[in-house]
Amino acid sequence: MEPLLRPSNTIDWVTILLFASLLFVVIAKSMFYSRFLNFIILPFNNKYIFMYNKKDKLGNWFHVFFTIFQLINFSLFVFLARNVLLQMPNDANPTLFLVITGAVLTFFILKILLQLGNGFIFGSSKVLSEIVFKKLSYLNYSGLIMFLANIALSFVATDSEIIVYAAILLILSINVMGWTAALQNHQKFIASHFFYFILYLCALEIAPLVIIGSYLNH
Repeated sequence: MEPLLRPSNTIDWVTILLFASLLFVVIAKSMFYSRFLNFIILPFNNKYIFMYNKKDKLGNWFHVFFTIFQLINFSLFVFLARNVLLQMPNDANPTLFLVITGAVLTFFILKILLQLGNGFIFGSSKVLSEIVFKKLSYLNYSGLIMFLANIALSFVATDSEIIVYAAILLILSINVMGWTAALQNHQKFIASHFFYFILYLCALEIAPLVIIGSYLNH
């Protein structure tokens, strides 16, 4: 028999990307094992929030590692979900992924800077930094769901809309839990800045979901 030459699958870059993102979780676990154990049960127990909602909470290396992990998998999930929903080939050029990553990273940086900047202007930096930490913690946790969904969409069921929608539902559920916890713990602050809170909710929370939803369906 003559050997058949098979074209190499260009999703190799996705494999490398997933492995690289997982390294951040491994490093975070090895360096902050007890913190990792509290983080992994975050949706079922708020112990992580109460224990680590302190000084330098956003700059802690555990939080930084998981934020990088989440950003990589968030961008990859948008990329893969778009391929599935628009029925595009799985070996699409990674240039689009880089564009998505740049857009996601820019948005997150601007969003955090605006939140912390408004906290400084209104003299509520401590409260806003606590809210940002809580929301980012839940978003980072949902990065684990994105990671599993990315593996499934890359190697198991590459064209499964069920996986895409199930992952979106789980991601939204986890982040709604984070929002609910933040609202419950800062009711007085929100009530005293209600108009600002509504503007913030529409501009920085709802609008991005609408934009991403429109992007995935067009």
